[in-house]
Amino acid sequence: MSQKLNAALQQMLPAARVKAVSLPEAEAIKLWLVDPEPVDRAFTPDEIVAILEHAPYWGFCWGSGLALARYILTHPHELAGKRVIDFGAGSGVVAVAAAKVGAEVIACDIDPVSQLACRENAQLNDVEYEVADDLLALPEKGADLLIAADVLYDRDNLPWLDTFFRFADEVWVADSRVKNFSHPRYELADIFTASTLPELGEPYEFSSIRFYRSV
Repeated sequence: MSQKLNAALQQMLPAARVKAVSLPEAEAIKLWLVDPEPVDRAFTPDEIVAILEHAPYWGFCWGSGLALARYILTHPHELAGKRVIDFGAGSGVVAVAAAKVGAEVIACDIDPVSQLACRENAQLNDVEYEVADDLLALPEKGADLLIAADVLYDRDNLPWLDTFFRFADEVWVADSRVKNFSHPRYELADIFTASTLPELGEPYEFSSIRFYRSV
C-alpha cells in the first residue's frame, strides 16, 4: 500500500485509498490507482467541493495513456535507447512503459501529487526515470521524442503542440477528446480503443483514442 498516495487522496475523501492494478493488455505494468470500492456512494456537497479542489487525475489511468503504453510495449524498438519526455505524465503510465523498453525518460507534470505518483509507480514497476515539474525548464532539444497523452481536453493547451518541438524533433500525441484535431505538423497515425481505469462511466466515444505523430 502506498501510504504517501493514500495521504494525498484522503485530503479529498478520508475513506479513499489506492490499490495496485495490473493494466489490461499491458499486464507488465502495475499502477497505484483509486480503489472505487470505498467511495462507491453518493457524495455530500462538502465532499464534492473537496473532490474538485483535490481532483486526483494521477489516480486514474486515462484511456490515451493506456493505449500508448500498450503501443510502446508492443513496439519497443521505437523507443529503446531514446531520450523521451512524458508530458503531463499523470500517473506516469507512459513513462513506465517507455522505461521498461529501454528509454531514458523524464516524466513531467506540474502537479506535485502527480510527481509523487510517478515516483511511486516507478518503484512499483522496478524502473527508474527522472521526474520534472516544468517542461520549459528542461534543455531545449534535450530529448529525441516527446509524448503527450490526454492533454488536449483543455483548448488552452493547444499552443503546446508547437512548443513541444523546442524540446524534441519527434512528437507523439494521443487524444480522445478533440474530434477535429488538425495541425500541419501532425498526422493521424492510428486509432486505438482503450477505456479509463477505474471506470468513470465516460461516453463510449471517449474510448476511441486517436494517435498522432509529427511529420
